[in-house]
Amino acid sequence: MDANKAPPVVHPTVAALSFLLGTWRGQGEGGYPTINSFSYAEELHFSNSPNKPVIGYTQKTWKLGSGEPMHAESGYWRPKLDGTIEVVIAQSTGLVDVQKGTYSTEQKVIQLQSEMVGNASKPSFYVEMATNTITLQPHLKAALKKL
Repeated sequence: MDANKAPPVVHPTVAALSFLLGTWRGQGEGGYPTINSFSYAEELHFSNSPNKPVIGYTQKTWKLGSGEPMHAESGYWRPKLDGTIEVVIAQSTGLVDVQKGTYSTEQKVIQLQSEMVGNASKPSFYVEMATNTITLQPHLKAALKKL
């Protein structure tokens, strides 16, 4: 590394959650009344580009025995200085999830709740929009057909 080059600067909003940065790996168990219980391995990776106010996120799971891929998603964690956070995730299944919540740096606790879930596989959409001066209004609506 160049001795004259300054080290990367972590954006102030990311600094509060810098304990997340890096790779996390472990094992888990899953189940549901309509399926057989299963074991899996999981890996999360959190990264930050210098001076950017977001944390990049990737997640993947695989079957413990065979190593066969199971689930994957990626997105961005957008912390704010006031202790709130927005998380935007795109899943390999075509689902998009926007979550909002809070974080505590001291307790290292993040609480999230889904605010919106979308499905990329559905060829129609409806969008409403609001601003500081205009209440929520219809904005866009479309039904699409593949050519």
